[in-house]
Amino acid sequence: MNKLGKSLPPLASLLPFEAAARLLSFSRAAEELNLTQAAVSRQIRALEEDLGISLFQRRNRAVFLTDAGREFSLTLGNALRDVGSTADRLRGVARKNEVVLLCQPCEAFHWLMPRLSNFHQQCPEIELKMVTWANPLTDFQGYFDVAMQSSNRDHGLHPLLFTAADEVFPVCSPEYLQGRALPVALDELGNHTLLHHDALPAYQLEWDTWLATFGHQVPRQARGLVFDHYSLMLHAAVEGHGLAMGWRRTSQRMLDSGVLIAPFAESVHLSEALSVYRRHGQARREEASLLVEWLRAELN
Repeated sequence: MNKLGKSLPPLASLLPFEAAARLLSFSRAAEELNLTQAAVSRQIRALEEDLGISLFQRRNRAVFLTDAGREFSLTLGNALRDVGSTADRLRGVARKNEVVLLCQPCEAFHWLMPRLSNFHQQCPEIELKMVTWANPLTDFQGYFDVAMQSSNRDHGLHPLLFTAADEVFPVCSPEYLQGRALPVALDELGNHTLLHHDALPAYQLEWDTWLATFGHQVPRQARGLVFDHYSLMLHAAVEGHGLAMGWRRTSQRMLDSGVLIAPFAESVHLSEALSVYRRHGQARREEASLLVEWLRAELN
């Protein structure tokens, strides 16, 4: 006799209940699961009928978990996380002693790569797997343990672990200025070529928003070149093609080596420029915790 099959409630109702209990909203649960609100409501009603108890209190279009609902939500959430983690390991995406870090290409290339040897020295038992993704975290469908992206981008339900500050200012090659006096004044930008980074969503500060903090606008007469990749824009600046909007974290090594300079006196500090997230629903993994603590120490 299949006793487990007789004990389990309707399996189709479990994901709708988990989402509704977590979000405290049938409509948001429906949106997350790509169902109609009526379908979510029917599944939860079927679950309540099977259990013979109310899991939600419904008041004026708002829903609240009953004591039984909270108990069932906790049990189900833990069970689903365990199933998900085991499934990921069986797929080979999170082997023992391996941790997957998802990050934007600019941070991976300019900030993380030079520090990898430091991580391996501190955590020699961990195999770090890097995955780069230029779009918001909500668009990523693959596996990761920890993600790092610009703070103004959507992260969905992935929990925020911490944020890090950064500094933003124009950069260029020494050759581009050809011996002009420093610092360059903001009202002289009309005589320069501005290198633009075209990303969706836009970074927190580009030329227009950076200049606005100082009461200036992008000069209409300024020449411009547009790039769809931050690293390509920085390389154009190194090659002397114009002025780029640089971020301290990803341009510091080029500033230290002298291939880039910061020719303006003005700079903007962002207290929450970069954010680090844990994957939603991920069971605690020691490998991921060690990576997070290393990132926290390096970024702050």
